[in-house]
Amino acid sequence: MTEQEGPGSTSGSTSGSAGKRAGSRKGERAPRPARARGRVLAYAVGMTLAVVAWGYLVWAAIDFGSSARDGDGASWWFLALAALGAVACLFVGLMLLARLVRTLGMTTSPTEPPRPGGKRAAR
Repeated sequence: MTEQEGPGSTSGSTSGSAGKRAGSRKGERAPRPARARGRVLAYAVGMTLAVVAWGYLVWAAIDFGSSARDGDGASWWFLALAALGAVACLFVGLMLLARLVRTLGMTTSPTEPPRPGGKRAAR
C-alpha cells in the first residue's frame, strides 16, 4: 500500500481515492458575467436584423431588376443601391457572427502578432 492509496484502499486504482491528485481532470469553468450575456444577446439580435435586412434588400433588388428590364430606367439605380445595401448587410451580419463566436469562447484572438519575413528570416 502506498501513501496515496490510503488505509481503506485494496487495489492500486486511484478512482475514489483521496490522493494528492484526486479530483476532476477538467478544470471548472468560471461563470460568465452578466455583461457577457447581454453582449451575446445584442450580437444575436443585431445579426438577426442584419440578415432580415439583407433578405429584404435582395428581394427588392430582384423586383427592381425585373422592372428595369421592362423599361423603367430609374429602377437600375435602385437595383444598384439595393445590391450594395444587401452586400453591406451581409458583411455586417458576418462580422457580428464572428464577434458572437468569439464572445462565446469558440475561437480566440491571436496571442502574438506574426513576425515579419519568412521561415528563413525567423532563424
